[in-house]
Amino acid sequence: MALGFYFAPKSFSKDQYDEVLRRLDAAGAGSPPGRSYHCAFAGEGGLHVFDVWDSQESFNKFGETLVPIMAELGTDPGEPMVAEIHNVIVG
Repeated sequence: MALGFYFAPKSFSKDQYDEVLRRLDAAGAGSPPGRSYHCAFAGEGGLHVFDVWDSQESFNKFGETLVPIMAELGTDPGEPMVAEIHNVIVG
């Protein structure tokens, strides 16, 4: 069962986001197993993120790399809204 994770941090700039991506790539986690879709978009307080993952376990494993990187940069993703994915249409 695929899950959608929506993050709406109170403050997450484009520069912070770009640095998170750079550090994830350097850590070998730029395209993590189990994530099928990633989107970052403008929202209140900066960027918001929506991901689709194949399981909670895959997401949790990725979090072991992501959370320390975000903490080093002084940003808190907050708690995501999580929902079962019914359908994804690309294109």
